[in-house]
Amino acid sequence: MTAPETTSSATATPAPSWRDAWAVYLQPRVLIVLMLGFSSGLPLALSGSTLLVWMRESGVDLGTIGLFALVGTPYTLKFVWAPLVDALHVPVFTRAFGRRRGWLVFSQLLLIGAILLLALTDPARSPLFVALGALLVATMSSTQDIVVDAFRVESLPESEQAAGMASYVAAYRIGLLVSTAGVLFLVSAFEDTGIGRNAAWMWGYVVMAALVLIGTITALAATEPEQSVRAEAKTRGEAAFSRVMHAAVGAFSEFLARKYAWVTLAFVVLFKFTDAFSGTMTAPFVIDLGFTRNDYAAIVKGVGLVATLIGGFAGGYLARRYSLVASLWIGGVLQAISNLVFAWLAYVGVNQWALAAAISAENLTGAIGTVIFVAYLSALCQNPLHTATQYALLTALAAVGRTYLSSGAGYVAETTGWPLFFVISVLVAVPSLILLAWLQRRGHFEAVGTVRV
Repeated sequence: MTAPETTSSATATPAPSWRDAWAVYLQPRVLIVLMLGFSSGLPLALSGSTLLVWMRESGVDLGTIGLFALVGTPYTLKFVWAPLVDALHVPVFTRAFGRRRGWLVFSQLLLIGAILLLALTDPARSPLFVALGALLVATMSSTQDIVVDAFRVESLPESEQAAGMASYVAAYRIGLLVSTAGVLFLVSAFEDTGIGRNAAWMWGYVVMAALVLIGTITALAATEPEQSVRAEAKTRGEAAFSRVMHAAVGAFSEFLARKYAWVTLAFVVLFKFTDAFSGTMTAPFVIDLGFTRNDYAAIVKGVGLVATLIGGFAGGYLARRYSLVASLWIGGVLQAISNLVFAWLAYVGVNQWALAAAISAENLTGAIGTVIFVAYLSALCQNPLHTATQYALLTALAAVGRTYLSSGAGYVAETTGWPLFFVISVLVAVPSLILLAWLQRRGHFEAVGTVRV
């Protein structure tokens, strides 16, 4: 979430005391958001980087692996069905749990089924079925994201916005680490029992499906956001079709009527592109370099987890301490230049300390950039009648870099070699920084208000 002190002002605000800064993280609403962040981060790698390791070990070529970034299409199109989440009720679930919580539980149950289906596929024999399974996981995961994002934006008072944002992103990254390094450890452990590689991968995915229940239990323990209750009361009595149209048309027309809307959308698309372009090929790069699966998993799970936590809370502190535009500059530059560490690693070769440094830099800067970026996106969503739709539109556009622009990363790596590939991944950040400077000069960030909850 975004800090109210910083999103509408270009000047820095006094830093909060460390005691006050940490106390807010223990608020029940912030803890709920933290657990939902874990639930949102868990499925992403299961149809992304973790799946790519499974495919690479099964002998799938790099070109095909790069194209599998396209299975993330639902993350870029989720705004299409987000109005349904804003406007429609899920039979039984909405009546039992409320507008947001009903959709949360429903989407999580469907996500569990999709992960189990993907677990039954075989990349070596049927890559098409793997793609279909991954597509289902991405669809259910992105639907869960729609609801979690709306719940997060609507449930926290402004005094808890920065803590909620930092907690959400840190937990999201932890969920992502569990579904990457955690799965790799599990697969190795299952293989040690004597079962085959493909069966080991299957059971690793089954465990991940079970972990989705953490989010379901959290949703059941939470309370419906007051803003959602009021928005539901305002539209009660309207026909379903009318509610959907109001959510869709209102969300898009309100946003596009803003000054510099199209430049803003372009900036949203490109800000995380440098991170996504390199991140798509990080796991295949480490495996190709000669590290074992367990080497990679141990460092990601250990050093990477610590770096992620530090980066998440550092990003929250930056978003609270500095202006939004200053924070975006810090995050944008850091996440770009951190890719050079992988270019250095390509020359160093198989060295555990070098791998630890590279993974730490990636997780630290990626978490900082993500927290600050989430602060910006949250500040752009200001109407509880269509929070889910607007936030889904923005995050869907942000996923364009990860899904479409990064789909050719495998071919670039094959053509250039790994060191030059990671240098190129730094240069692709330049367009987003140019747009950031353009918007800053025109006062865009001063005009962005705080999240009104």
